[in-house]
This record gives sequence, C-alpha cells and structure tokens, in this order.
Amino acid sequence: MIIIRNGTLVLPEGLVRGDIALEGGHIARIASCIAPAEGDEVHDAAGCWVMPGFIDGHTHLQCWTGMDWTADSFETGTRAAACGGTTTIVDYATADRGVTMPDALAEWHRRADGTCTANYAFHMAISEWGEGSLEQMDEVCSGGVRSFKTYLAYDHLRLDDAQTLEVLEAVRDRGGVLCVHCENGTLVNELQRRVISQGIVGPEGHPLSRPAAVEAEAISRLLYLAHLAGDAPVNVVHLSTELGLRAIREAKARGRQNIHVETCPQYLVLDDERYLEEGDDGFAGAKYVMSPPLRKPSDRRALRQAVLAGEIETIATDHCSFNLHGQKDRGRPEAGGDFTKIPNGGPGIEHRPAVIATTFEGELGPCDLVRLMSENPARVFSMWPRKGRLAEGADADVVVWDPAARWTISAATQQQAVDYTPYEGFEAHGRAHLVFVNGRLVARDGEPTGERPGAYVAR
Repeated sequence: MIIIRNGTLVLPEGLVRGDIALEGGHIARIASCIAPAEGDEVHDAAGCWVMPGFIDGHTHLQCWTGMDWTADSFETGTRAAACGGTTTIVDYATADRGVTMPDALAEWHRRADGTCTANYAFHMAISEWGEGSLEQMDEVCSGGVRSFKTYLAYDHLRLDDAQTLEVLEAVRDRGGVLCVHCENGTLVNELQRRVISQGIVGPEGHPLSRPAAVEAEAISRLLYLAHLAGDAPVNVVHLSTELGLRAIREAKARGRQNIHVETCPQYLVLDDERYLEEGDDGFAGAKYVMSPPLRKPSDRRALRQAVLAGEIETIATDHCSFNLHGQKDRGRPEAGGDFTKIPNGGPGIEHRPAVIATTFEGELGPCDLVRLMSENPARVFSMWPRKGRLAEGADADVVVWDPAARWTISAATQQQAVDYTPYEGFEAHGRAHLVFVNGRLVARDGEPTGERPGAYVAR
C-alpha cells in the first residue's frame, strides 16, 4: 500500500488536512491519519496540495497531419504530461476520408497501447459522413468512445452544415458530446489568398488570415445547428476570442442549450505580438503558428475573466508539437514558402498545470485548478466519478503539488520531444512534486521514474 501523509487534500467538498492510501490501482482510504503497516510505501506531503490527477481533454500525439508527423509520440507525450501532473489525456483519433471510424480507432490503439506513462482515452474525429456512418459510430461507442469531433475548417476534414446537423443528432442519441473546431474554412481560404497576394508571407500573416470574426461566425453557426438538433451537447474547443465568447453568451441567453467551453493556456497567457518575434534565426514567430492563432491582449483579458467567472469549464492544451527546425521552418519565405506551409500547432502538454497555477496565482485556488483541469474534464468526457476526484474507490491518479516550488520553464529541461516551448523563460510558481498513475509513482519533481502504467480509459 502507498500512503501519502500530512498533505492538504483537495476533495470535492473542499480542502481537508489528512492522509490518503492507494492500493490496487484505486484510492483505498482517506482519513485524517492513516498509520502505515510494515512494508507500506510512505510519502510525506507536508506543505503540499494532494489533488486528483489532471486531465488534458485535447491532444494530438503521434499524428500525421498530411504534411508532417507530430514531434511527440504517445510515449514521449504522455511521459511529458505525467511529469507536469497530467495523469490522463484524451487524444483525437481521426478517421480521414476513406478510413472508417473503427479502423481509425484500431490504428490509434496500435500507436498508444503499451507505450504510455499517463492514461489515455480517444475522441473520434469524423471527416466524412454518409451511408454506414451510424453503424461505425455505434461500433466505436462499444469500444469506449463517447466523444466525437467535427471541423468547420480545413478542406480535407470539414463537413458541411447538413452533415454536421446529422452528426449532432447521432451523438445526442448516443449520450455523447460533439467537440467542434470553429473556424469558417471558406473564409480562411479566401483570406489566406488575400494576405499572401499583399506580399505578407511570414508568420505575421497567419493571424491576419484567421481574424476573430472567422471564429465567432463558426461558433454562432454551430450553436444554432446544435439547437436545431434538439440542443445536442457540444464542446466548443480552443476558444480564443472575446467575439466568440459573446456568441456563446448569446446562445445561452436564447435557451437551455447544452454548451461546454474549452480554452487553452496559450490564449490566456500569450498574444499576437509573438508573431513579430525574430529570434536568433529570424523565424521565431513560426513557433506560434497554431489554429486558432494567438489573439489581441483584449481577447486574452476577456477569456481570463470568463475563466474566473466560470463561463469556461475546461482548460486543455491542443498539444500538437512540431519542431521549429526541420518542420515549422518549411514556411521560410527565403526557401519559397509562406505561412500556410508552416505546420499548425504548438506544445504544452507538460506545462499546462504550472502555467495556469502561476498566471492565476491569487485568483484561482487549488479547488479551482482541480475543477478546471480535472473534475470538469472528467464530467464532460464521461470519466466521472472514476476520475477527476479524490474519493475512496476512485482511480489512484494523484498529484502531490508543491505550491512553494519555484522553477523556470525551458526547452533545455523539458520532457516534450520538441525543440522549443512557447513558455521559454516563464517563471513558474508551483510544481507537481509526486505524480501517481494507477497507483504507481511515474514522476518526481518534473523527472520521470521510468514507470509506464498508462492504460486505455474506455468511457
């Protein structure tokens, strides 16, 4: 038995000083004092918060985008996640056109099974919809998938509005939730053409081609479609703009729509000035080419207020890592490229908890951090009450968080298998001191122990 003693337990009912015992992959006991027996493994958590493991509900690991493989595999990505305090990820298995959903699910299992430090579940991303799709959806539901994704952008992925309506109805009938990438793809294509025709080809052209209105229009359209589908549950992923937030507020004011809202650390901490960075190689702005792009400081402020007000339920990463050298630098103008050739995405799976705890220090306490990064993701993605809480019988995914730790985020010391971090030089307040996955110690103070107990989470 593993006993974690003398910590401040972050329980659903609040903060309690006490001990917690882990055995057989589950939380065996919670009490004010648990006396260890001979042979027990004891960890002192004095001065620390003891939390349920964090859940990252939006990742892209070991993924082929049509241009590149992501830098992080399931092995490296889940190891990095665990070192930061994330004990479960939900990755997007993608049924590309011509690939069935069951075949996509099987492929993602081949990539992940037996390699993971953190636990893993899968969403199913759908790029085509037609005859046989309902039967495919039923098959992957029987395989433990209860969340799906569609796109309103990217020509090789997006569905039209009628197809999106049918998917919403199908997901609703199966008790699931539909995650949607909300950008108007037709407008993005046209605006990219216009920006490049003006001679703007560097990373600074990326946000110009995907303005706030492109996101807000797509969010508004999605929420009207969800209303038509009998208020089907939707998860607006990676919300990045105040304008999009207003569209969500307007939809909620119209009635009792079932709307979940996710944002990411990059939209709460960074802004579009980053695209003007040159760095040592003159192309540092490419680090921040992700979709949606980084936004204005006013958007960042609005989203931060929405987090504090509880309007945003979850904070995930959209971790999709590509190396600056050898991948993102393919868009260099001097090499004949432009910003549309830069692989979209950025890393963050390792640093999300520390970045959020630090940037909201004094505004969000340990209970709030658990709500945003553990409990709410567990509820939205059908893992509650097995995950997302400290309770007897729940899974033994536990983080002992040291709020007094002080350290600096750097690519030189990170576990992520990518050559940069967007948070380089960020002075972090707080760190995952001990991380347990399924009752096994997988990380200590940001370093992996070598254990790989991550298991598939069927939902």
